[in-house]
Amino acid sequence: MIDSGRPYDALVFAGGGCRCFWQVGFLEAAWERAALAPRHVVAVSAGAAMAVMVFGGRVERGRARFAALTAANPANVYPRNLLGADPVFPHLRMYRDVLLDALDAGALAALAAGPPLDVLLARPPRRLPRLGALLVGFGAYALERRLRDGVHPSWPRALGYAPELVRVQDVLGAHAGDARAAAEALTTLVLASSCTPPVTPFLRYTGRPVLDGGLVDNVPAFAVPAHCERALVLLTRRYPTERLGRDARRRYVQPSRPIPLSKWDYTRPDLLQETYDLGRRDGERFEPDAA
Repeated sequence: MIDSGRPYDALVFAGGGCRCFWQVGFLEAAWERAALAPRHVVAVSAGAAMAVMVFGGRVERGRARFAALTAANPANVYPRNLLGADPVFPHLRMYRDVLLDALDAGALAALAAGPPLDVLLARPPRRLPRLGALLVGFGAYALERRLRDGVHPSWPRALGYAPELVRVQDVLGAHAGDARAAAEALTTLVLASSCTPPVTPFLRYTGRPVLDGGLVDNVPAFAVPAHCERALVLLTRRYPTERLGRDARRRYVQPSRPIPLSKWDYTRPDLLQETYDLGRRDGERFEPDAA
């Protein structure tokens, strides 16, 4: 059994695109029950977007903005834009809009005062051109998932894809006194952690190519520092129980059923609400001291 005398002092937000809205629903319902007292937070990809909204106090604002944008967006792909100036995929523009709308001065101040929040990026091998890096990295990730279906991928790292952790508070500190620049910089970081061409463009961070941090670990519990004794790890898809293992320092929680919203579906505000509601129901049933 997990020791009920100690609070969860670390949080890990897995990636998963739109499925990550399950995480915020879960946390809203389970925060008090889970005895959460986070001293450190680690997040990747869209999980990083959820983390900055949670600790910036802007979950409702972010959800409302994303729901409005998806309600006005009839398609995830616009082939007619291949020959025009507008993007074929609307995702980056919408994602960026939600983040910049949520990251006002109050949210930035709350984040700066909150627990250290590390965002995971994946750096591709320098020897590979960007298209090769994309194909090799995501190909290895997809093949490993198909053959092993483990929680923590290892093949892309073995091929030279390197993890890089960037602290949100460091990004904000570099732009102290300029809320607009800080919001832009933090948005750039979250988008870099979510870089998944062709749905997003190829991106660079600090002048170097970057890919979705989930390539090196979509559930980055490895980055929880040693001084944290109990981590609550928020998954966004279901795994067989035996894949989760047993670790006295980690508690994995997952949706009670497959999340109805696919990770890059930016057209279904109804399923967005269902995903959030599923998180709340699962949070209400959470047993913090279960084995």
